[in-house]
Amino acid sequence: MKVAVLHGPNLNLLGTREPGHYGSATLRDIEDRLREAGDRAGIEIDCVQHNGEGELIDEIHRAGEQADGIIINPGAYTHYSIAIRDALAAVQIPAVEVHLSHIHRREPFRRDSVVAPVCVGGIWGFGARSYELALTALIQYLRDSAS
Repeated sequence: MKVAVLHGPNLNLLGTREPGHYGSATLRDIEDRLREAGDRAGIEIDCVQHNGEGELIDEIHRAGEQADGIIINPGAYTHYSIAIRDALAAVQIPAVEVHLSHIHRREPFRRDSVVAPVCVGGIWGFGARSYELALTALIQYLRDSAS
């Protein structure tokens, strides 16, 4: 089983970018923990980060051909990228939306997600642990779907 983990814009700055909202863990820290969790579960984890919308769409398309599921933090694209939403809807694999901060406790414009309706679920507000929780949920979803 393989899971694609897609990080959107500015997530490459984790660890230094607004630590009050996003914590002190770097993207590398998060990815290392995800790979360790994947190893324990017998799941291959493929992580990528892009700041550009088109590059993320290309990765969603690639995941649709090569992975069993997607964990995606679209960053600011969460709130307005119909193109990313449509790409997630177009691929035939489940996706889980993830955010480090609690988007519903943030500015009003951050509370709406255009990608949420095409995801099987979402996890936010648990800092770097949000990704691990998303992985656990996605693995269970995939296993339940297979049985």
